Amino acid sequence: MSKETQNLVGGWSPFYQLTRQTQAVFEEAAEGNTGAHYAPNSVATQIVEEGTNYRFKCTASLPLTEVIWSAIVEIFKPLHEKPYITGILRT
Repeated sequence: MSKETQNLVGGWSPFYQLTRQTQAVFEEAAEGNTGAHYAPNSVATQIVEEGTNYRFKCTASLPLTEVIWSAIVEIFKPLHEKPYITGILRT
């Protein structure tokens, strides 16, 4: 982990470019999600005792329309389980 993305337990990192690992977390959590499409642009992380919280800044869109907006997709990745979406905030 680079110096920019290191953070203390409980503290959020600044937003940074996605890595292969963070992209994989997003894709696994979003698997099977229907409705709006979310394309992650950057991510912030928070290390917690039970795993890692992620906040992905995304460009969101509706299929077959030209409607586009910004959103934060919040994901939790438990230590030994599959990540899952915990919230989506329109920004």
